[in-house]
Amino acid sequence: QVQLVESGGGLVQPGGSLRLSCAASGVAVSGDDMGWHRQLPGDKLEYLASVFGHEGTTNYEDVARGRFTISKDSAKNTVDLLLNDLTPQDTGVYLCKTVFRGQEYWGQRTQFTVST
Repeated sequence: QVQLVESGGGLVQPGGSLRLSCAASGVAVSGDDMGWHRQLPGDKLEYLASVFGHEGTTNYEDVARGRFTISKDSAKNTVDLLLNDLTPQDTGVYLCKTVFRGQEYWGQRTQFTVST
């Protein structure tokens, strides 16, 4: 059974950095595509970034490119999202996602607040 568990949320000051981590079980991050999204007001999901399969190539949405970095650790079976230069507009709920054997799986989410 595929399970994704995010961690790393909390409180961070504007301009600061945060690392979110997604621990996967039932799926191997080394071979499967993994991504990060965030939840906007009204529960709409916004795509942020993905890391693909064995090649480890990455893709970023414009809002994330240049500030966020996605990476995976095959030994730990985790996918991290490093967020830099955070603003209050980045405050929210963040989720990781994978598609395994044609089915989407979402994590249990983590959240953080950017504030002084």
